[in-house]
Amino acid sequence: MKCIYLLIFAARFCVCLGFAPPKTVRCTHRRFLSSNSQDDAARSNSRFEGMQRDPTASELAVMDDMITKLSNAKPYELPNAVSRAIRVVSSPRFFLRIAERADVTTDAMEKEKLSALADNLVNTIQAVVSMTEDTLDERAKEVEKVVKAASEPDSGEFLVPLSKERVDAMRKEVEGLEEESLNEGFLSTIDSWMNKAHQDGMDGMVTIMQTALQIYAGTTIARARVRLQANVGAAVSGEDQAAADAVVDATKKGDSGMNSAASDLLEKLLHIDTDDWDVEIRSGIENDVAKEDLVSEVQKTMEAVILGLENGSMAQRVQAEFLRELVTRIEAV
Repeated sequence: MKCIYLLIFAARFCVCLGFAPPKTVRCTHRRFLSSNSQDDAARSNSRFEGMQRDPTASELAVMDDMITKLSNAKPYELPNAVSRAIRVVSSPRFFLRIAERADVTTDAMEKEKLSALADNLVNTIQAVVSMTEDTLDERAKEVEKVVKAASEPDSGEFLVPLSKERVDAMRKEVEGLEEESLNEGFLSTIDSWMNKAHQDGMDGMVTIMQTALQIYAGTTIARARVRLQANVGAAVSGEDQAAADAVVDATKKGDSGMNSAASDLLEKLLHIDTDDWDVEIRSGIENDVAKEDLVSEVQKTMEAVILGLENGSMAQRVQAEFLRELVTRIEAV
């Protein structure tokens, strides 16, 4: 069958982007020495939740939505769409889903569109991977800086659990990165490094990578909230984009521009270690923040920020899991 042929052909080019951590890793939780080589084995798996099991019904629905949109997209629109969700669209499961839909449809035109999509994706993925190799190298250097910040300044060792000073140092590195740096390539790099550390039994390094993900999520969500508020405020007042950018710049200097108690508390939670959440949540609720208001603020952020990200992207997955965990911790207080 043509669909089976497409699956076999496409599988050769299915890739999971990510700059792998080093092959040379001393077997200790306190040292992490790297070379610039890539490890193909580290690319075959993912440590992100949801990538090591069969997709759920909701995840299949996301895939179906992506397949429908991609099959109706113009050829020149595919590169951008693929690059935003490379981890999903390049997976064998995604191609299998295309084949499943092609098999069950009775519409000849729809069947042809799905077959054409599989062919186009193979070529597009190859092009996107080629174009992003240099970008991934840059992201790897940035992730390396974040990871190095977790090491002790004097000895260069990684001591887990991390001290507050080391977490703050990691946060400073992440917050110093531009928005375009905190992209899928950045997440893919962390994912690959975390998977390699797990395979080598370096649980301490896995913890450090998880901390990097948490800092990433808090930082990007906080920036998105500010950007959203600035844009809405400028639109309501009739100001131009320069005014909105000025609000964002002011926020980077410490003025959040948000004045509700629940919003202020959420902003604080986004910028601290997750280990400190319970204390801060309890303190806020005991003072002037209603639990319901804080949960509502998180849910509004979920709707406005997370749902605006590319469906199935790693950014959406990481940020959504971060906010879901926050809601769970709030409700537990």
